Amino acid sequence: MASTVAIGIQSFDKIRDNNYFYIDKTSFIKEWWESGDDVTLITRPRRFGKTLNMSMLEEFFSLEYTDREDLFEGLSIWQEEKYRELQGTYPVISLSFANVKERGYQNVRKKICQLLTDLYTDRSFLLESPALEAGDKEIFKRISVHMDDVDAAMALHYLSKFLYLHYGKRVIILLDEYDTPMQEAYVDGYWDELVRFTRSMFNAAFKTNPWLERALMTGITRVSKESIFSDLNNLKVVTTTSDEYAEAFGFTEKEVFDALEERGLSDKKEIVKFWYDGFIFGTHKDIYNPWSILNLLDTGKITTYWANTSSNSLVGKLLREGNRRLKERFEALIQGESIYSPIDEQIVYSQLDNDESAIWSLLLASGYLKVLNCEKEELMEYGEAPEYELALTNYEVKRMFYSMVRGWFRDAQADYNDFVRAMLLDDLDAMNEYMNRVALKTFSYFDTGNHPSGAEPERFYHGFVLGMIVDLQSRYIITSNGESGFGRYDIMLEPRHPQEDDAIILEFKVFNARRENSLEDTVQAALEQIEKMKYAEKLSERGIPKERIRSYGFAFRGKQVLIG
Repeated sequence: MASTVAIGIQSFDKIRDNNYFYIDKTSFIKEWWESGDDVTLITRPRRFGKTLNMSMLEEFFSLEYTDREDLFEGLSIWQEEKYRELQGTYPVISLSFANVKERGYQNVRKKICQLLTDLYTDRSFLLESPALEAGDKEIFKRISVHMDDVDAAMALHYLSKFLYLHYGKRVIILLDEYDTPMQEAYVDGYWDELVRFTRSMFNAAFKTNPWLERALMTGITRVSKESIFSDLNNLKVVTTTSDEYAEAFGFTEKEVFDALEERGLSDKKEIVKFWYDGFIFGTHKDIYNPWSILNLLDTGKITTYWANTSSNSLVGKLLREGNRRLKERFEALIQGESIYSPIDEQIVYSQLDNDESAIWSLLLASGYLKVLNCEKEELMEYGEAPEYELALTNYEVKRMFYSMVRGWFRDAQADYNDFVRAMLLDDLDAMNEYMNRVALKTFSYFDTGNHPSGAEPERFYHGFVLGMIVDLQSRYIITSNGESGFGRYDIMLEPRHPQEDDAIILEFKVFNARRENSLEDTVQAALEQIEKMKYAEKLSERGIPKERIRSYGFAFRGKQVLIG
């Protein structure tokens, strides 16, 4: 009988004690220990087994689990006597920043101080230890939610010393989801304050700590070294493009297919691969996210699991408010194409507002993109950065982005649907009515402004293009800012079945008071540009007759729209 698949359990001993479904990842213990690295940072997407692996490490090394050999019996790590003797022999400090998501720096600082205080409370027996001097015990008592910055920054350093004095052995520090507060700080605007606080704490805990044996941090992103890791020259960084620990997080295809067979789901292998395969770590392909697979094994249903486990608010904000080029490249991605971009795995959050490659780097680290190919850096000219070929990770991620784009128009969903219907029916009056309603309700989402028509196009209508791609992809091939005739059109809808649907060209212009007297003039300028630049030529070359090609000019003035 197959073991029970328990969802959401991140405690290793709870899984083992209850004989819940578990794929053996204990080889990670050996790989990490034999690496010899002082301080290791491993980045993986969310829901990829980071917390469970950290729990496994704690319970393997910690003196508090000295008598729990049973947790590891029958697993790969227990085959070697060296590791059987190593189990339960180190003082371990384990903490997680996964729930540090408060608004405002003071609230985040207080939450971190509470976590540090809890570590001390759990080890209050040290106050009775003869190995600690009176001064040490005074420091111990100062650690509280309201401690000053110096004590907060030194708390892990002090605790390492106290444990070393008591046990006579250096400590292992495990910090899970180290970057969660960083993402919140970027979104809420207290980045600089948190960086100063965190840098001091990390330096004291991981760099100037003579009582440290090893340390491991996990997170989703590698925050730039210039911010919180500037003092850590002993840091080994393992990202999604590294080969180290490639199979320690996530499930391999063999592990997934074996689990499907065990549960009588062998007939679903092909569709499971289509939906959930696609993660690539270093040169290791065919990695699956554990969250989706566990839920699939539990329910037997193919649907979006991993993509629905968080709000994806930062990703949505960056894409929604992105400029024309960003949205055009995102259009290509959700239509199954790949894009090329330099990647910097040291995420500089302050650059996310104006550096497109920083956004693609964040999406790669977060698991939404995968690397198909990469130029070899040793072949590059000095000063050049290698280009990475990127694509959406898998079908589940594509479905998530479809849902996200639809969400941009949720407040105007009925009007948006009516506009699309009116456009397909060539009902100009209805198009004007519904487009003005949509614009009124959704413009603020896209950070639009009144630019002259020669400036950067409105972010709104590129978001609008994405909406049409999501809803009309089965009927039309939709492209934006493509070349045709003597220029670049804004949006072209090429019918997949020309005998049933008309082709449509949309040209967008922002009202320019210096050159135009009214929105009607702006509409006319858009239509004249379509004609003058021969935008329909590409469609004609593909055999679509002129009478089946419709052109519309859109004129914008603030939230007011006129279509002709």
